[in-house]
Amino acid sequence: MIAVTGIEELNNLRRKLKGPTGFVPTMGFLHEGHLSLVREARKHNQTVIVSIFVNPAQFGPSEDFQTYPKDIKHDLEILRKEGVDIVFTPSSEEMYPEDYSTWIEVAGLTEKLEGASRPGHFKGVATIVLKLLNITRPDVVYFGQKDAQQAIVIKHLVRDLNVPVNVIVMPTIRQPDGLALSSRNYYLSKEENEAATIIYKSLRLASKLYQNGERSPVKIKQAMTELIRSEPLVTIDDISIALPENLEELDIVNGQALVSLAVWIGKTRLIDNIIL
Repeated sequence: MIAVTGIEELNNLRRKLKGPTGFVPTMGFLHEGHLSLVREARKHNQTVIVSIFVNPAQFGPSEDFQTYPKDIKHDLEILRKEGVDIVFTPSSEEMYPEDYSTWIEVAGLTEKLEGASRPGHFKGVATIVLKLLNITRPDVVYFGQKDAQQAIVIKHLVRDLNVPVNVIVMPTIRQPDGLALSSRNYYLSKEENEAATIIYKSLRLASKLYQNGERSPVKIKQAMTELIRSEPLVTIDDISIALPENLEELDIVNGQALVSLAVWIGKTRLIDNIIL
């Protein structure tokens, strides 16, 4: 495994690579969710590249950029064991030079859900992903379903800008109690971690209601809200039932629907979703 910090060095390595290349962009502090993407990439590609970069451009001024969990030494050890070929760990200065001034915005999709709660977030996400795709030039890039809106935004970016890469979205990996794996779970106390299981319980409730014939998003959201409010440590930020392809809110569920939610547990904001 080769660890690279510079763009020019990675470009030189990339020219020598043969066969299909899979790419997994991460912000590090790796867990089984990330590793499921790495393993899928390893299974189907001759070369696997993983990036570790905590992107300052996708954090708001009051968010947790400075405290975001990091353990680069542990991450590199894990990726070596997983058979990754190249790990790209650039600095902020490498990715955003002093005179940097170009940003990518995917209009329409990015003002909803996470975009409404975190203004500017997806401008930072879209910009860094496009930069990383241009640097690594993979055949396939892998994302997780937990960040559903992010995956939809990237698919639109790739389509609209004719980026020659196949976007694969892999299932959410969960703890045995259903809580979706996330680097931000590190912030949770034991009590908060237990309280956070209400997130997936509410999504399962939505699925059960749908399977039993309920088609009203209003009624499904009401039931989810009542359940979540039974857990005093959890505060709802947003619940959405929308079309998976464009995040338009539904008046009635007559086909596939993305049920997503964001909650606060103490100072930690967590997201999750399922597809009906």
